[in-house]
Amino acid sequence: MHLPTRTVEKVWGMDVLPAPFVAPEGKRIGEIWFEPPEELSELLVKYLFTSEKLSVQCHPDDDQAEAAGLGRNGKEECWLVIAAQPGATLGIGFKRELSADEMRAAALDGSIEELLVWHQVEAGDFFTIPANTVHAIGPGCSIIEIQQNSDITYRLYDYGRPRELHLEAGMAVADGAPYPAHLHQRIPASGSATLVDGPHFTLDLIDGVAEDAQLYAYAEKLLVVPLSGDVLVSGEVVSPGECAYAPGIADVTFAPEGKALVAAPR
Repeated sequence: MHLPTRTVEKVWGMDVLPAPFVAPEGKRIGEIWFEPPEELSELLVKYLFTSEKLSVQCHPDDDQAEAAGLGRNGKEECWLVIAAQPGATLGIGFKRELSADEMRAAALDGSIEELLVWHQVEAGDFFTIPANTVHAIGPGCSIIEIQQNSDITYRLYDYGRPRELHLEAGMAVADGAPYPAHLHQRIPASGSATLVDGPHFTLDLIDGVAEDAQLYAYAEKLLVVPLSGDVLVSGEVVSPGECAYAPGIADVTFAPEGKALVAAPR
């Protein structure tokens, strides 16, 4: 089942998008969302396209969101870079361990931007972003984001833009630690791989036909995101740039020469 798309204009979006997307003339597209189906409401898939720096922010985990009266609705996410302009970067984690007081002071005076580690990226870079991780997306990035279906974001710093900040709530959950190196990987040029095996969801790259381990891991409901080559989901053709729900991986026929992402909630 194809998921309906929602195209979102943003001032920080792009007017020239990577294939297969095309921005309407005069429009800057920042996000393309796929509406989660009732059958699998736990996860959200979207594309992000940036021409400016996005805010420095973090998200709560399930327990923290619940304690704040926001429901058990934390946000762990991951990013796959599908295209990057020269010099594009992602800011994730800090250069050194910071206390809450140090983070607060840095957010107030703007030095938090310099304290982040800015990772040079290109197509194929993959990052898992646990809840509480302080992060920011730089300009020139095109990303597939797969996340817990939550919209709770605490904005810590926004380069002087006149948008609301959430410093108190953010400082209560922000992790002042460096980013664990093992959470950054390159997707393989060939072959399948498990990209996320976390407490909230799993994510695999499938290169060609699914392997036995993937057939077992995704026997029940999943989302399918083709990267190259069409995929058949319950008889429907799903192309790169689209996303579909499948009752199980047995309902999916992958392109022998193509690649796709599959994701399922825990």
